Amino acid sequence: MKYALYTGCVAKGAGRELLTSTYALAGKLGIELVELKNVSCCGAGVITEENPELADALNARTFAIAEEQGLNILNICGTCQGVMKKAQAHLDNDEDYKDKINETLKEGGHEYKGTVKIKHLLTVLTEDLGLSSLRNKVTVSLDGLKVAPFYGCYLLRPFETSDLDDPDNPTAIEVLTEALGGTSIDYEGKLKCCGFPYLMMKKKQSITMAGNHIASAKKEGADCMVTPCPLCQLSLDPYQPESAKEIGQKLDIPILHLPQLVGLAMGLKPKELGMQKHVVSTNKITAKIGC
Repeated sequence: MKYALYTGCVAKGAGRELLTSTYALAGKLGIELVELKNVSCCGAGVITEENPELADALNARTFAIAEEQGLNILNICGTCQGVMKKAQAHLDNDEDYKDKINETLKEGGHEYKGTVKIKHLLTVLTEDLGLSSLRNKVTVSLDGLKVAPFYGCYLLRPFETSDLDDPDNPTAIEVLTEALGGTSIDYEGKLKCCGFPYLMMKKKQSITMAGNHIASAKKEGADCMVTPCPLCQLSLDPYQPESAKEIGQKLDIPILHLPQLVGLAMGLKPKELGMQKHVVSTNKITAKIGC
């Protein structure tokens, strides 16, 4: 299995443990990743608001570069996945628009043909690799670990471009968790926004929202939360001490990136997964599963 890895911005910046754990997990599972070079940000929440056509052109260029390599794109950021899938829908559903975008790409020697598939790591694990294969590779069972999934907005919406079977009631993280031996926890906030999009504008409201989600998961007995989006992880982990103060509750719930959770079950060590870089300590998780 071989994919063109689109790292996104966060995994190269504030959330580098996501990239570290992705490469470690891919190596363990025999997934070959070819990092896409000389590509741009997907434009989430910035370019897409100001100039949607420019954002589509930038994403089409990324798609074209992957097509030139004969590889499908693997995303490790839920936000990038959602933005790219929406851009691809714009292009594929309007031939005249796609031709217009390709005229822009022509100057750089690229052409988007519409052959590339864009997949999030969650889909690659659950569908391409498959749950049965993952079960057979588990060396450290997550038995006894209660995991609260936090999907993030962009994997769920818009409904028409989501890869999840039922974006209103998704189960992908839950069935993955259970395939690894863990227990999935249902709670009120798992499908809601983490608050990151307006963190810089209305911080109090943002961290309150995040804190309420964490408190909801804790109330249901979660040992940790796991998210396929690094922006959600940034909202839920680094700001968690502030969130706790804002809502007046002790939280102390570790927030894992998706490849970290899977990596632990595959026998990878916490340091290999970059778990020492979290603000909220992950030690109680690793102690519980004995790794």
